[in-house]
Amino acid sequence: MQVLSNARNLARVLGSRTILFNSNQLYLSSLIQSPSSSLQCQLHSDASSGINGSCYYPMPLHSIYPMISRTFFSTEAGTVNSNPTEAVKELYDDMLQSVNVKRTMPPNASLWSMIGNCKNREDIKLLFNVLQNLRRLRLSNLRIHSNFNCNLCQQVAKTCACVGAIDFKKALWLHNVYGLTPSVASAHHLLSYAKAHNDAKLMVEVMRLLKRNNLPLQAGTADIVFSICYNTNDWELISKYSKRFMKAGVKLRQTTFGTWMEFAIRRGDTESLWNIEKLRSESMKQHSLTTGFACAKGLLLERKPEDAAALIQALNETLSDGRKQSITVEVEKLVNEWPSEVLKHQKEEDKKALAASLKSDIPTMVASLLNIGLARDVKLEDLTKNEILS
Repeated sequence: MQVLSNARNLARVLGSRTILFNSNQLYLSSLIQSPSSSLQCQLHSDASSGINGSCYYPMPLHSIYPMISRTFFSTEAGTVNSNPTEAVKELYDDMLQSVNVKRTMPPNASLWSMIGNCKNREDIKLLFNVLQNLRRLRLSNLRIHSNFNCNLCQQVAKTCACVGAIDFKKALWLHNVYGLTPSVASAHHLLSYAKAHNDAKLMVEVMRLLKRNNLPLQAGTADIVFSICYNTNDWELISKYSKRFMKAGVKLRQTTFGTWMEFAIRRGDTESLWNIEKLRSESMKQHSLTTGFACAKGLLLERKPEDAAALIQALNETLSDGRKQSITVEVEKLVNEWPSEVLKHQKEEDKKALAASLKSDIPTMVASLLNIGLARDVKLEDLTKNEILS
C-alpha cells in the first residue's frame, strides 16, 4: 500500500508533464530506438592463454583496429624523455632472444609480466615491439592467424592509459601488426583516462573509433561519456551522444540519467529535463536522489514549490532509514548552491525575475517540508545573504 501511495504522489506531482512530453515530438523522434548488435568476445581470465589465445569476431579482422589514442589526443602525455625500466628491458631482451634467435615462443608469463611492469612510454614502445615480433612468429611458425585473446588486448590498452601513453598511435593502423583487437572494454580504459583528465577531445575520438569499428555501445560507455560532458560543461556534446545511445537501444543506468538530468537543471533547461524524465520513467519506476531532486528543482523553476516539496516527501518515503539523512543534505545543496549555478546560465534580462522567484519559492518549499518533519536542519540564512539573488 505504501508503494502504491508513493507512486500516486509522484504521478500527481509529475502528471502535468504529459502534455509537454507529447507535444515535443521533434526531440523524441530523434531518439529512434533500434536493437544494438551483439559483439561480445570471451574474456580469458587464465593468463596462460595470453600469447596463444585468440578472440573471434563476426567481422573481418582487417576492418578493425585497436583502441589506442592518436598523437594529437593529448599534448601532455609522453613529453618527458625517459629510459625503459630495468625489469621491462630485461624481459624484452629475453623475449626477443627466444623469438628471433631460438625461433620459439617465450613463456606466456613473460609477456604478462612485461605488461604489468610497464611504467613509461619507453616501456610501451618495447611492449609493442615485442607484440609485433610475437605476431610475426605466430603467423610464420605456428600458422596462427587470429589475434591475441581479448583479455590481453584489454590489459595492453589499460596499461597505455595508466602510464599516460595514450598518444601511442602505431596501434591505430588499419592493418595493425600487433595482433591486437579493439573491444568496448579496451575503449573504456581510454575513456576513463579521458574522464580523469577532463579530455573531451580524446573522448570524441574514441567514440569515433567505436563507430568506425562497429563496436556496440554499452551502458557503461554512456556513464563515462555523460560524466565527461558534464564535467567539461558541454551540453551540445551530451545532447549529440544521448541521441546516439538512444538510437543504438542502449538502456541507460540510473546514474547516467542522474548526470543528464542534473546537467539540464543546472542550466535551467526544464524542457530538456522533462523530456529526459520521460525517457527515464519508461525504463525505471523509482527515482534516485539525483533524478528526484532534479525534478524538484524543475518544479521550482515553474513556480510550484508545494509540488516540489511533495515530490521530495515521496522520494523520502522510498529511502531506507539509513539514507533519509541524504534528503537534508540534498535540500541544503538546493538552497545554498543550485540558485547561483542556475542563474549563471540565464540571459542577463532573465536573471532578475528568476532570482526573485527562487528567493520566494525556495523558502515556501522548505516550509512545506518542515510541516511534514523534513529538512529540520536546513537553514535559509545563506539564501537570504546570497548576493546573486539580491
